[in-house]
Amino acid sequence: MQLSFFDLGNRYDQLSKLKDPLVELNRVIDWNLFADLLRETTTKVRKSAAGRKPFDRVMLFKILVLQRMHNLSDDRLEYQVRDRLSFMRFLGLDLAGVVPDAKTMWVFREELKENQVHPASAYLWAK
Repeated sequence: MQLSFFDLGNRYDQLSKLKDPLVELNRVIDWNLFADLLRETTTKVRKSAAGRKPFDRVMLFKILVLQRMHNLSDDRLEYQVRDRLSFMRFLGLDLAGVVPDAKTMWVFREELKENQVHPASAYLWAK
């Protein structure tokens, strides 16, 4: 069975009607407030432009929020982001979007710890 262009949109509409809490979270939080802080504290200097481009830091931060909200291990987090439409929509990923693997998320979380950036302190900094 081949999906039509409207099938995904219809599915998202159905999720919204069922009060997807992640839609509300995106509505009330301006995630871009965290962009500068995350860029300053977690981006390592690239030696060359070769290879895969780095993931958006705000998206990685939002993935950690999902992990905390749903009490997921890194491996389960990767699976759920790949599997759940509500997670993909929350993160701005389409079905063909590249999802960070468990190791990438672990490295990102360690960078946050190393630079003493915690979600609560990031929120206060952004105010």
